[in-house]
This record gives sequence, C-alpha cells and structure tokens, in this order.
Amino acid sequence: MYILYLDDFGSVANPAEDYFVLGGVCVPETSIRWLSHQVECIAQEVAPADPGVVEFHASEIFGGRDGVWKTIPAKVDRIAIIKRVLKVLDNAYADVVIFACAVHKRSFPAQDPVQMAFEDLSSRFDLFLRRKAASGESSPKGLIVVDKSSYESSLQNLTAVFRREGNKWGSYLKSICEVPMFVDSSASRNIQLADHIAYAVFRRYNAGDLTYYDCIEGRFDQDPTSGVIHGLVHRQLYKRNCTCPACITRR
Repeated sequence: MYILYLDDFGSVANPAEDYFVLGGVCVPETSIRWLSHQVECIAQEVAPADPGVVEFHASEIFGGRDGVWKTIPAKVDRIAIIKRVLKVLDNAYADVVIFACAVHKRSFPAQDPVQMAFEDLSSRFDLFLRRKAASGESSPKGLIVVDKSSYESSLQNLTAVFRREGNKWGSYLKSICEVPMFVDSSASRNIQLADHIAYAVFRRYNAGDLTYYDCIEGRFDQDPTSGVIHGLVHRQLYKRNCTCPACITRR
C-alpha cells in the first residue's frame, strides 16, 4: 500500500496570485511511521517541553506571527526550519517520492484549478502504482489522504467519477482503492510535510523563488527509462518554451 498525502497552497480566488498548487508526498506503508518521526524530531527541538503544540505550516513559519513561531524572531532561523522539514526526504528510501501540480489560473479561466490539479495528480499516482506493478511488485494499491478543506465533497465525488467513468485521458484509477480520506493537518506530520512541498512549488512558480524547491527537486517521481519527471506538472498556456523541469523533460 502507498499513501499519497496532499495539501494545497495558493488561493483560487486571489487575483494577486498567479498559481494554485496541489502537492505532497507518496509513502509506502513501511515508511509512514519513519517519515512522520523525522518531522516529529524537529518539533521536539522547536518546543522540547510540548512538541504537540508545533504544527508545521510553511507560510506561518515564514511569517513568524503566531504560536510558537513568534518566539523565533530571526527570519533566517525560521527559513532554516522550513528547509529542515523538506530535507527529511534526503534520508528516505527511494520509493518515497513527491508529486505536485502547479496550475496557472489565468491560462484556464473557465476551469476549477483545484479539480484540474487533483485530476492530474490522482492520475499520476495511479500511473506510478501501475509502474510499480509492471516492475514486479504484487498489485500495489494506493490511498490519497488530503488535508481537511472546503474541497472535501467535490474531490470525493470527482474520484468516484474517475473510477466509474475514467478521467479525461480515458484512464481509470484502478490502483487507487478508495475515495480520498480527509484529515486534520494537526494530527498528521506527513500532511504537514505535504504542506511544505506545496509551498516550495508555489514559491518556485509564483515568485521564481528556488529557496525551498531546490531542497526537493530530486524527489519528484521520475521514469528511470525515459527521464520524464511524472511527479511534477506545470499546467499553463502562456509560456510556450518554459524551461522548468516539468515542461522541459516532456518536450
């Protein structure tokens, strides 16, 4: 079983933001506790007396205005914490991979960027599982776990439609065994890691800031044969010759 933990970053309705990003981490069940523990260890350093009060949300850490983060006055120290959370992936097994979809909202004014991103990532997760099966793994199955949000009902319905009728590419999500599960991010360190991945990708595309993206670039799901990066997709129509890794490996 593989679990894909997802969170989003960017406001669909905010015209000042060009992008909406859905991103997260795919973890085999044997690594779930290990990965969560790595993030928990950072929480224990931030608040030794009560690590449970620490919830890792990258934008809140960067802002330093609320909770435990306002006790860390130096921005450079808070940025270092965001990077440390992302770099827990450095010591993970190779089958811990990440996924993200960055949607340029103005390129698709008549479409819902949340549904676009979810359709893309759920399909890519399904293809990842099929590749695992083709390489000899015995019928691996997947489950998607998403941070609780206003999208809960629509994404569950969307997944049910994909499984019944197929997505727009004609594929069925045969390897994903259930509709998405929604959890409170405060209860899951792996959802908090997904938050950081979405934030890193958002900063890369929305602001051209590679500070956090560089920490995770090598972890996106990639086909070892073709070199195509399947774990990262840049949905846009405004820049034909985009040279980001997602676009250039498909060109």
